[in-house]
Amino acid sequence: MKILFVTATRIGDAVLSTGLLAYLIGRYPGAEFTVAAGPLAAPLFEAMPGLKRLIVVDKQSYARHWMKLYLAVAATRWDLVVDLRSSALAYLLWAGQRRRVAKSEVGEHRVRQLGKLFNLDPPPAPQLWFGQKHIAMAASLVPPGERFIAIGPAANWRGKEWRAEYFAELANHLTSAQGLFPGARVAVLAAAHERPQAQPMIDALPRGKAIDLVGGTDLLTAGAVLQRAALYVGNDTGLTHIAAASGAPTLALFGPSLAWKYAPWGKRAEIVPTATPYAELFPPGWDHRTIGTMMDSITVEAVEQGAVRLLARISAEKVMEKA
Repeated sequence: MKILFVTATRIGDAVLSTGLLAYLIGRYPGAEFTVAAGPLAAPLFEAMPGLKRLIVVDKQSYARHWMKLYLAVAATRWDLVVDLRSSALAYLLWAGQRRRVAKSEVGEHRVRQLGKLFNLDPPPAPQLWFGQKHIAMAASLVPPGERFIAIGPAANWRGKEWRAEYFAELANHLTSAQGLFPGARVAVLAAAHERPQAQPMIDALPRGKAIDLVGGTDLLTAGAVLQRAALYVGNDTGLTHIAAASGAPTLALFGPSLAWKYAPWGKRAEIVPTATPYAELFPPGWDHRTIGTMMDSITVEAVEQGAVRLLARISAEKVMEKA
């Protein structure tokens, strides 16, 4: 069986689609999958079971990328085409079955929207697949057995970023003698170009406390590190979705983005929203390229309390599972 799975350009959206992909892998054992994704998100799929081909869809002017993708897959007779980009591609290909994502309902999370393509309720949770090279690299960066929390202090635009000094204060509180994770180290993760956002936080931690992974991991290695973290705290980013999909207790800070639609999904994930409502965050004439942080109404205390709630819930669910 041959399945074409067309997923997102953005990392976070691609992560949210992995639950549906995992469902298809389980439903059609032995199927050969071709996955088409944007250049940033494509590496997420390189270790998935059944992968025959990974196609990088790099956006081009006048939608030329769609023509390139069509030419790359048109010669194949597909048993199933799943298009999460709502393009016309599925209707142009020779396919036994087609599933194309429709417009979501108001208040509907992206994972639920995708689950509806196959009438899945509850929808399958996102998950990641790691190769041995990712696990080995993660072990070389953070040795197995080391107790650590992880922080993702950057975002794709400034408005979504909680201040670095707040992240540092939070990390110091959590790892203090009276904190939730006394003596734990702090892994700081971000892309290489996000060093300016991450470095102030690293500098504010005591010497030897930080594990500086900024620019030092690919996506799946980051996930392999995060699945061993005692807690992850980050802004609304692809990395935060990777943390949740890897199984780390994940606390996501949300402000000028739609938590009801794009919050990290999973039993071990929770959000801390700004005290200022979403609709009141945007000043007249605002520009995401120049605006400063819009996250200042989230206090360090609120995030600490969120961590306490999250860990208590996870602990309670473990007890229920054993009962």
